[in-house]
Amino acid sequence: MVSYFRPAAFSAALVAILATVACLSAEDKKEDKKPDVIYWPTPQKTVDKMLEVAKVTDKDIVYDLGCGDGRIVCTAAKTYKCKATGFDVDPERIKDSEATKAKLDKDIQKLVSFKKQDIFELDLSDATVVTLYLLPRLNVKLIPQLKKLKDGARIVSHDFDMEGVTPEKGYPIEVEAKRDNGDAYTSKVYLWKTPLKIEKK
Repeated sequence: MVSYFRPAAFSAALVAILATVACLSAEDKKEDKKPDVIYWPTPQKTVDKMLEVAKVTDKDIVYDLGCGDGRIVCTAAKTYKCKATGFDVDPERIKDSEATKAKLDKDIQKLVSFKKQDIFELDLSDATVVTLYLLPRLNVKLIPQLKKLKDGARIVSHDFDMEGVTPEKGYPIEVEAKRDNGDAYTSKVYLWKTPLKIEKK
């Protein structure tokens, strides 16, 4: 059998290989995304207050953006029997969150999930409660996604505001809490509801 070299076919194959490599490189870059904030756990008393002011019920779906060790998600599921999901770009935080989940009763574990994902690429439309412990500029960056939440959704932030969006009347409130190391700490808790009250410039 005589085989013939086909330049066109070879070129097409080469293009396909290069395209695949480019896609894989893009995926690698996505995987390498670093956290936008330093991990600093929210005091448990503040977690409890955040969920309380959001008036979480068993009908809610809670999303925690930047879930850390999973304490907000796990507390929501344990206390209110609601579905709750935590998102974090750092695989170490997901491991910590899964460890926290493992301490829950089996029936509560079924309500909890954690996903390694960039929060700025999330579809938040299923959430009825969103919890945050991010920097102010990152809260602002989330506004386009938060605008897509269904009316009546609640957004709660530990310590940091959201420039350009008016919080609910009476917020922020202060919470006297303790850090994990025992240090006294005064937290601020902000609450917004959708549709967001966008301030005029």
